[in-house]
Amino acid sequence: MGFLLKALSLLFLLPVWGWGFLAILFASPGSDSIQFLQAGLFALLLPGIFFFSRSFFKGLFLCLGAFSLILIWWQTLQPAGDKEWSPDVARVAHGEIEGNVLTMHNVRNFHYSSEKDFEENWETRRYNIDELQGLDMFFSYWASEHIAHAIMSWDFGQDQHLAISIETRKDISQEYSAIKGFFKQFELSYVAADERDLVRLRTNFRKERVYAYRLQVSKERSRALLEDYLLEMNTLVATPRFYDALSRNCTTAIYLHTKAINVDNPPPMDWKILASGHLDELLYQEGVVSRQLPFASLRQRSRIDLKMQSHGEEQFSRILRQGLPKP
Repeated sequence: MGFLLKALSLLFLLPVWGWGFLAILFASPGSDSIQFLQAGLFALLLPGIFFFSRSFFKGLFLCLGAFSLILIWWQTLQPAGDKEWSPDVARVAHGEIEGNVLTMHNVRNFHYSSEKDFEENWETRRYNIDELQGLDMFFSYWASEHIAHAIMSWDFGQDQHLAISIETRKDISQEYSAIKGFFKQFELSYVAADERDLVRLRTNFRKERVYAYRLQVSKERSRALLEDYLLEMNTLVATPRFYDALSRNCTTAIYLHTKAINVDNPPPMDWKILASGHLDELLYQEGVVSRQLPFASLRQRSRIDLKMQSHGEEQFSRILRQGLPKP
């Protein structure tokens, strides 16, 4: 019984100790070499405590005490908000609704020659809320089949679409890292943009596989979701928040927004929300997208990247929707 208890204690302790090592390695102050030194000393603390402790459980409690100090330090980390940001996330999008007019500030509308070569253009745009016709969703596959980036886009008619992408806000010295996304290395960014920017960047320049789905959502729900997005976006202007690859990423954040506007009937929590490459399967399962076709056929017809690579910026949003199954 004692052996089993010790084994279970170590099974618990080793992963949390590994998390502590990575947290110090990525988030502690100082240069890369200083961070590595601090993380290494923390890693050696675990075997050191057990080696010098006569009692296993005394060593266990000492280790838990050390880990508690790491957690206290972790809670003190706060996003900066005033770094020299990467140009694509240099401005914070926000907006307000007055009457039937939505005014969005810092809408990104870059013109790309390549993924890294672009002409910066930030705009203030106005949309007639009464003209809101629907809500669409894009999935962009950039790595694994199980991971996709999700983008929501509100359709205001007359080829007016407001796309919002929940992303990492990186400074000019940073590159995206899936592992670092778990360790308070990036801030949270809601990029409001023209579809010719957000979507075309992925279809035509990054050459990612991109799928577009027309959602079966009422105008009232579409507006409520947009208003909840705006609430978070306006908060981020004054109070930045860390991006978290598990609890607040491009799909879990959408889930939280959807849950906020469906308090009486919240959407199901499903593993496909975390394995975002399968989220379109969940939308099909829940009837949020058209079910007139088998899912495999719907997915095939919803792929847009190959089609859009032969088109320029003109009428981009209208052309990408041609042939898509309608809600």
